[in-house]
Amino acid sequence: MAIRVVIADDHEVIRWGLKEMLRGTEIEVIGEASTGVEAVEKVENLRPDVVVLDIRFPDLDGLETLAMMREHGLDTRVVLLSSYDYQSYAARAVALGASEYLLKGASRDEILRAIRAAAASQPPAPDSRLGVVAEAMQSKTTVEDDAVQLTQRETQVLRHIALGLSNREIANSLQISVETVKEHVQNILRKLGVSDRTQAAVWAVRKGLV
Repeated sequence: MAIRVVIADDHEVIRWGLKEMLRGTEIEVIGEASTGVEAVEKVENLRPDVVVLDIRFPDLDGLETLAMMREHGLDTRVVLLSSYDYQSYAARAVALGASEYLLKGASRDEILRAIRAAAASQPPAPDSRLGVVAEAMQSKTTVEDDAVQLTQRETQVLRHIALGLSNREIANSLQISVETVKEHVQNILRKLGVSDRTQAAVWAVRKGLV
């Protein structure tokens, strides 16, 4: 059975290369997009099984594009393709429900495996970039500091803050309400004795939470 794919990348040579890479497989490229907005429109109109989505576009970045897809009620599986090996990007990708996060230097086998796994609704492999980050984000290990007593959930939220996630992204990742996240954030700032999220993130990094 064919896997229907849309390729979204602002570089024509990348789109061409991916199409050539997929030629002769069961993966069928049914559409292309060169901007984030166009990618959302193609997904709405074509309803592919998987979108291979660049992380950077002239209008939106790939994560904003993915967020827009979710806001439009589109649950299409997404494989992000990036030149940037940033933990914060991978963490936001997890929160937005991406299936995989690959670097543009990935091999043909890695890309085929990611698309097939996404089409089959499989979670990221535990040893994959997203799998490792997802496990860290969901870790129930609490911070050990005699001067600061954070609950298990507050520690999870703080870890997400340190990874650069917004309140909505934290809520999506932990499957709690945005209001609950806001309450946890206020408690964290108070307990740490800091005035903003950046200071809290620095504290978390120093404690080795991320």
